[in-house]
Amino acid sequence: MKNQKKRLIYDVLYGFIRLTPIEWEIIHTPYYQRLKWIKQLGFSFYTYPGAEHSRFGHSLGVMNNAHAILVQIGENATDKELFSGELKSATAKEHQSIRIAALLHDIGSFCFSHTVENAYIKYSESNNTKNRDQRDDHEHLGSFIIKRTENKFGITKILKEHGLNVQKISDLVKGIDSNILANQVLHSEIDCDRMDYLLRDAHYTGLHYGNYDRDYLLNHFQAREISGQKILTIHEKAINCVQDFLISRFAWYSQVVRSARGAKFDAIAAEVSFYLLKNGLIFRYQELLDLIENHPTKFFTFNDSYFMTTLQDHYNAGSFEKDKGILDMVESLLFSKSPARIKHPVFNQRILDQNNTTDNQKIMKKARDKFNELYDYVKKHGSDGDWMIEDFPKKDIYLAKSHKRLVKDTMGSNLLLERDPVKICYTNGDVYLLSNLENNLVSKLQNTFNFMPHVFCSRGAHDLLKNSGLL
Repeated sequence: MKNQKKRLIYDVLYGFIRLTPIEWEIIHTPYYQRLKWIKQLGFSFYTYPGAEHSRFGHSLGVMNNAHAILVQIGENATDKELFSGELKSATAKEHQSIRIAALLHDIGSFCFSHTVENAYIKYSESNNTKNRDQRDDHEHLGSFIIKRTENKFGITKILKEHGLNVQKISDLVKGIDSNILANQVLHSEIDCDRMDYLLRDAHYTGLHYGNYDRDYLLNHFQAREISGQKILTIHEKAINCVQDFLISRFAWYSQVVRSARGAKFDAIAAEVSFYLLKNGLIFRYQELLDLIENHPTKFFTFNDSYFMTTLQDHYNAGSFEKDKGILDMVESLLFSKSPARIKHPVFNQRILDQNNTTDNQKIMKKARDKFNELYDYVKKHGSDGDWMIEDFPKKDIYLAKSHKRLVKDTMGSNLLLERDPVKICYTNGDVYLLSNLENNLVSKLQNTFNFMPHVFCSRGAHDLLKNSGLL
């Protein structure tokens, strides 16, 4: 150990993060260095200027959290074996694989993170180009990088050279590995990913909605055995900390990510990205797969700078002149011109019941029907430069998935073996789902979710609708 090289990176949240030899190799590939040029929070830095942090730093933090959880629950290898790179024991290989899965969980990120990714998903679905069994999203792009990069810069090459199972790491990244505990460390309502981005995003935006007591939470993780399988639990002494974490995440998404202030430029960027894809002005998904496999240094350029440069070049060349609405959106992105927001009762924020599918569908249908009515009016009576886009939630914002939904989704299987829900353990050996306990707010509010639809438009479209009396 004395002569081993110390591979250290200093992190703003955790101080020094130590890397193993294989991790050091991975982070210096073009695939991983690309993450330095992709913002963690998309266009949120237009609203919160400090939010310039990248997927690179976040991913290192996620790995650091995964390691801390494994150490806390006693599922770790010794430092001597792990950091020497000589992975002789099964424990060391498992530990290293989980760390690498955490490190690579965002390796397939699109420009400006989920912002541009949503356009790729929408484009593939609208053109029936979607692969039969998967979406054109960052998860599957990441899996492709992990399994199909045998070139001299390749992550697949590095993993194989160190004797690691490439398919296993891909499965861990997707949360479908046979090791339930490992899946929970990486993918659950309290996991190493969420533990990092809540603190990191709060730090860089200057807001405090995402803060929670990380050290106290970490200290109370425990591994317990259920039906012969180890699962991740949190001791009941930390139940208030668990509650704080879940409420912080709920508040973060509600106040920052899904607020109109935070979402407006991301919504515009997604619409512009869809236009670029339709017109072949940016790399399409199949082209990205080719770049990943055969041209890694070109794939490195598929980042935020590529997206903005593409907009700038086509803007200066007059490529958007034929579509004045897109031109106005592009100018909004280039010059941070805030769009108008349409306010109407059907677009109001609501707290809904997760289990009342019928009523929820009616509420969402009303919002969509109203959008279509306003959109058709603007299209008929507006100018060439007027536009409207809807930004309706693609995922529910809730404290925890309701017990009824869990039962329905799992078809009656043992819920304690399900990956996502929080499990609380007691000193006497009992383990319960958090949602089944009565001594916390989450169990009382578990059925709720926050519905936050937005509609953004050009200033001209807003004036037109206002003068028409439709608003």
